[in-house]
Amino acid sequence: MTNAFSPAAALSQLPAGLRQDLLGAYVEILANYREHRWEPAELNGGKLCEAAFTVVEGFLSGGTYPPRAKKPQRFPDACLALQKTYPSTPTNRSPRILIPRMMMGLYEIRNNRGVGHAGGDVNPNHMDATAVLYTAKWLMAELIRLLHTLSTDEATKVVEALVEREVAWVWSDENLKRVLKLGLTWRKQTLVLLLSDVRPVAATDLVRWLEHPSIKDFRKVLRQLHKERFVEFDEVKGTIRLLPPGIDAAEAIIADPGLSRSSSAR
Repeated sequence: MTNAFSPAAALSQLPAGLRQDLLGAYVEILANYREHRWEPAELNGGKLCEAAFTVVEGFLSGGTYPPRAKKPQRFPDACLALQKTYPSTPTNRSPRILIPRMMMGLYEIRNNRGVGHAGGDVNPNHMDATAVLYTAKWLMAELIRLLHTLSTDEATKVVEALVEREVAWVWSDENLKRVLKLGLTWRKQTLVLLLSDVRPVAATDLVRWLEHPSIKDFRKVLRQLHKERFVEFDEVKGTIRLLPPGIDAAEAIIADPGLSRSSSAR
């Protein structure tokens, strides 16, 4: 990623409402997939398509965007019409042809695979939800690439860094995070911090955020969480990702009314 561009600037050309429609649908896909809720993950693929279509149409129209996402009539036909409506240029093949075709496939999962309506030929499932997730990531990266003239690799990195889960107990500022709730064990603080980030987190970052005195001792915490399948701790890469049981545990910590504001964080 270039130093001149940050995730906070992503999609800044869009009206606030349209940007929120696009990001909101993407966040829901990520969250529902991570929690193994296949049906809502697939449903939000449709919402993402409608927001992405609105962005693409505005981009092809010269950068004029409506304030909110719109749902075109006969979505596949509307996608195909983009190719005919706008003249071909060396730089618009992706928004005219490639993005619309990807959206058509994503919308098909939402409408005709037992998600949006009864009677689909399959029930919501992990395979379809995975297709939705990675198509959504591709769409987001491609839109960011177009809007900000980034390379594909740069746009992909922006998407991975774009959305973090909002956790009231976690303060963040660029590359720093702190757990504001006092009295939590290292284990609990780790789960809460991981809940606030959709990306794999480096163990060195967690140690820095927690101000833990010993990375050697902290690895013991991570190994135990890995053993209990709360996290996936890749010791070779030095990264940690929260697993569905860990999500449940972190959310239970936040919801626990009995936690006191103690100064102890051992």
